[in-house]
Amino acid sequence: MKYAAINNALFIDNRNKFKAQLKPNSIAIFFSNDIMPTNADGSMGFKQNSDLFYLTGVDQEDTILVIYPDVKDGKHKEILFVKETSELIAIWEGAKLNKNEATATSGIEHIYWHHEFEKITKALFFQAEYIYLNQNEHTRQYIDTETAEQRLNKQLCAKYPLHKIERSAPIMHKIRAIKSTYEIDLIQQACDITEKGVRRLLPFVKPGVWEHEIEAELIHEFVRNRSRGFAYGPIIASGANACVLHYVDNNKQCKDGDVILLDVAAEYGNYASDLTRCLPVNGKFTPRQKEVYNAVLRVMKAATTMLKVGNTFEKYNKAVGDLMTEELLQLGLLTSDEVKNQNPNLPAYKKYFMHGTSHFLGLDVHDVGFFYEPMQAGMVFTVEPGIYIPQENLGIRLENNILITTSGQIDLMKNIPLEAEEIESLMN
Repeated sequence: MKYAAINNALFIDNRNKFKAQLKPNSIAIFFSNDIMPTNADGSMGFKQNSDLFYLTGVDQEDTILVIYPDVKDGKHKEILFVKETSELIAIWEGAKLNKNEATATSGIEHIYWHHEFEKITKALFFQAEYIYLNQNEHTRQYIDTETAEQRLNKQLCAKYPLHKIERSAPIMHKIRAIKSTYEIDLIQQACDITEKGVRRLLPFVKPGVWEHEIEAELIHEFVRNRSRGFAYGPIIASGANACVLHYVDNNKQCKDGDVILLDVAAEYGNYASDLTRCLPVNGKFTPRQKEVYNAVLRVMKAATTMLKVGNTFEKYNKAVGDLMTEELLQLGLLTSDEVKNQNPNLPAYKKYFMHGTSHFLGLDVHDVGFFYEPMQAGMVFTVEPGIYIPQENLGIRLENNILITTSGQIDLMKNIPLEAEEIESLMN
């Protein structure tokens, strides 16, 4: 891992939050992700299961966490199983965590090797009444590939068919949504690295530069600052490409007079940041481009003030939609008749602003949390309104990351240039 060691107090505290939500006499199991294959002997590299990382800080494959607060022996309340290093692994891959290192990383005292899992836990399962199993219950999850978690959950259900199975995901969604000071610091570091990438780009962008060259500048700056790289697939979309919401080809040349939509951000210590900025290729917005840009910026600033304790997403999204409708009317993109006759279930503004304004941010760029519950202090959200006008080859989206506090909001990206005039000045 490139990032500095994380204080294991974070993971100890996270496990305590989780244990507080369990039913009596419950055992909970969390599995690491697989290393996913490509072709021949290749692999995609490793990305840890976010819930396992949240609870242990361990960033390697073949890791299992067992939590059993009411265990009869009184000592195996927390067990961590890690991959044992062989001479072959040490030569070809590098040594894995030893037991002392696993304890130092996670704060868990009882460490065993991965291959000892069944021997150590069999008696514990028979003592427990409930087994908490975890699974990806993200509402936007759509990939059909079976994960290690799904595969091993099936094995446990088959081995212990008479136990009462409970779901860990609702607990994890609840506790992960509220960020601790340790987590906020990690997200802030990701945001700060992202700022360095943006400032590197501003004098670099010129007519004739290619989208993939911009991507290269960013990955260079991110990695040299101890990030693994992009927190998600980078979107570097010039001209009409900006109207494709998930454009990731990044293979077009940026032309004089176009605007580039950059949805790019760094991760740090597995925590994501999420930024969108729009840059005029030639360093100067046209009057129309600036008009649209400032309309989006006004909505962004107003939406940010609505991210506050007690607000609901139903009210928030309605208010943002009303603001966007007014801006689109002023831009001449909507008529008063279109608004008057709009379908309440598909408002007129959705023609030009078709995605949501905010999502949870944390270990995942689309982090877990419940949108039907009121906003709370400690939650971190994106705020990212946009206007997309294909007939003008123009797409504008602006996005910052906002921490909700008891007294208002903290913009974790407040130092990243945002005003159109500041961007123009720094580009020139």
